[in-house]
Amino acid sequence: MGFRRKSRELALQMLFQLDVNKDGPNWRKQFWELHPSPPDIKTFSEQLVDGVLEDQEEIDRLIQKHALNWTLSRMSIIDRNILRCAVYELLRLSDIPAKVTMNEAIEIAKRYSDEESGAFVNGILDHIVKEEFFVKKE
Repeated sequence: MGFRRKSRELALQMLFQLDVNKDGPNWRKQFWELHPSPPDIKTFSEQLVDGVLEDQEEIDRLIQKHALNWTLSRMSIIDRNILRCAVYELLRLSDIPAKVTMNEAIEIAKRYSDEESGAFVNGILDHIVKEEFFVKKE
């Protein structure tokens, strides 16, 4: 597994923890004590989490706009946070091709959510990429 996949999985876990427990004291420190990781993995995970938290209003607006017949509150916490990380990457990390971001999100959804989540995540991200013109060089 590449360092970015591991970073994405850890970012998902951090965002899940934040959704469930809200912002408890020292939550990041406690997370990293439970999940010690090499610096490159930790750095990219933190970048994703910080980016999602900083841009969450814009990210959630885009997800909601393209999640036909779904609200963010109806989505599973896992799917919602996978989408948030992927949309952050699409918006802000131009060095990562959209196709890579989408494939990673789909694979993580298949691994951590239910059997239909891969298709659900794919559908929303595909719609965002096509409609919002987030076409990156591949």
